[in-house]
Amino acid sequence: MATPASSTPKSDFPWWLAVAAALAVAAAIFIAASDLYAQVFATVATGIGITVFVTMVAFALASAIGLGIALMGLSGSRWLRQIARFYVEIIRGVPMLVLLFWIAFAGAPAFVAAWNALTAPLQNAGLFGELLVRDVSLLWRAIMALTIGYSAFISEVFRAGIQAVEKGQIEAAKALGLTRMQRFRLIVFPQAIRTILPPLGNDFVAMVKDSSLVSVLGVADITQMGKIYAAGSFRFFETYSIVAYIYLILTVGLSLALRGLEKRLRRQHEQ
Repeated sequence: MATPASSTPKSDFPWWLAVAAALAVAAAIFIAASDLYAQVFATVATGIGITVFVTMVAFALASAIGLGIALMGLSGSRWLRQIARFYVEIIRGVPMLVLLFWIAFAGAPAFVAAWNALTAPLQNAGLFGELLVRDVSLLWRAIMALTIGYSAFISEVFRAGIQAVEKGQIEAAKALGLTRMQRFRLIVFPQAIRTILPPLGNDFVAMVKDSSLVSVLGVADITQMGKIYAAGSFRFFETYSIVAYIYLILTVGLSLALRGLEKRLRRQHEQ
């Protein structure tokens, strides 16, 4: 008796990607051929560097803090677990835009006041001057807001990935005499990263898009450069079409790169 064929094909050609790539190439040719769109693109593209910088720095800091919060949440100390849960639930409950405004206009002045109070003896001794609110740039306020906001989500990604590792392997590592740090570095994390990478990649792509929120503080990213050009030329359709095009290139490109990395790690694990 013949075995029925599987209803799911083993290899599904990514027609969506082919269509998207064709549209992207056609749009690039159109932009290059049009003086207006080329000018808009040249203006908006000057913000790509700031967008990439904000995303990379904020994501690196958020990942480091998120890993620390996740380890606190998995620790043997009840107080550390409660502090971690408090942080995650509170930060996740605040909209990113509200958090951005709070960090920029309330958190930064409070930090400056606390810093000056703590370092007053050193300032009186003439070792360094008083820190002013304007000394904390809006760029770094935006980066810290994204860092704090995403660290809560990333901590849950790390926590779930670490908890997905089989306890039997951890017990075996304990039996071999490995310390807690050695168990995490050699046994837990290398296995957890395969579970962590897909949602972590999704958060990275989401941060690329959410980095557009820094434009409300006047940070010269892609969105802000588009707002400035559109306000001066009244070419809103052309400008925001280019803005959307650039963000799509960044996010789709990153998604494909992360998907390729996931497949590579999966093949290495199978071997």
